[in-house]
Amino acid sequence: MATINVRQLDDDVVNRLKRRALLNNRSLEGEARHILECAADDGMAAKRAAFLETMDRLSPLTEGRKHTPAEALIREDRDHGHRDTL
Repeated sequence: MATINVRQLDDDVVNRLKRRALLNNRSLEGEARHILECAADDGMAAKRAAFLETMDRLSPLTEGRKHTPAEALIREDRDHGHRDTL
């Protein structure tokens, strides 16, 4: 795991973080870690959870059917000259 240092943080910010940490029953470091984790999440965890829920719900609908591997579909598409335009 990595370690970061935050220098020249205003005393008022530190005091507010300490109060927030106390309210959340965390240490100052734990509160800062929680804030950084939430800020870095960018919603991907929620999107991933929603995708997995949808996948679990739809999976039984295709049970017992033959599935073409994605690699084969991509290869077929490329062999026919279709490319991404990005």
